[in-house]
Amino acid sequence: MPTLSKVRAGKRAAMRAGEAGTRTEYIAFGLAGETYAVPIAQLAEILRPPPITGVPRAPRTVVGVVSVRGRLVTVIDLRTRIRLPPAPMDHRSRILLVDGGTEHIGFVVDEVQQVWRLSPEEIEPSNVLGGDQAAHIAGIGRPAGVEGAMLILLDLRPLAESP
Repeated sequence: MPTLSKVRAGKRAAMRAGEAGTRTEYIAFGLAGETYAVPIAQLAEILRPPPITGVPRAPRTVVGVVSVRGRLVTVIDLRTRIRLPPAPMDHRSRILLVDGGTEHIGFVVDEVQQVWRLSPEEIEPSNVLGGDQAAHIAGIGRPAGVEGAMLILLDLRPLAESP
């Protein structure tokens, strides 16, 4: 006979499974002291920065190229790409690898923080920020039950199209 705690745990798991269908998972990361997030579905993987080879005469947003399992990946400084001041990479820096269709693109971020599961009710359109917003700003995430939490939601596809 199942114990009461096992029955309750099963009900909680079923509730979470039911909610999971209506929620989108976002990976949160830090850039210049702010918290940004992208849908996990847009990422191929998250890497610790390997040695990066500079590219002469590349746009200022391009950090260089790296080899990932035999494929060359262009690495872009996400800070510079969204017009934030550049920062040196350190032990917390990560590269978000995105499948750009014909090639993989890597975006350097200051640090990866956590995964958030947001329902459509927890996402506000980008126009709440006022004025015209860039195509890469997908909205604002305000996780329910977390006082003061705010995520700037990005769409990496427009950022990957033209470094």
